[in-house]
Amino acid sequence: MKVILKEKIEQIGSAWDVVNVKDGFARNFLFPRGLALEATKGNLKFIDEIKREKSALKEKEKQQAEALANKLRNASFTLAFEASPEDKLYGSVDAQALAKFLAGEGYAIDKKDILLDEPIKSLGVFQVDIKPHPEVTAKIKVWIVRK
Repeated sequence: MKVILKEKIEQIGSAWDVVNVKDGFARNFLFPRGLALEATKGNLKFIDEIKREKSALKEKEKQQAEALANKLRNASFTLAFEASPEDKLYGSVDAQALAKFLAGEGYAIDKKDILLDEPIKSLGVFQVDIKPHPEVTAKIKVWIVRK
């Protein structure tokens, strides 16, 4: 029986995939739990419409991420911290601190989108990767200076 999955099911398929399953599995497991729809012409048209809307939304998100990345590529940020005479910071600058600073500057970037191998622990200039979308990456220049 052909069914349309409403959500990802391990070893069967992803959301909105049309898959072939045994009749009993569909009737006794998938349909009662609301995990699948029968693959009728009407449901297939409905799914095509949903897929088109999702792809348009993904494209819009990618374009917004590209615009943000282009703004960030030309930007340089300066953060002032207390440091020892050996230029070691008292503490460190991690993704959360950078996200908070960037939010104060008007850039809404989640901390998980800031790619730091390890927290910054010294004064200097650092290149930090920002990944606002899976297909879009930007490098920003972060200056860590003495307060």
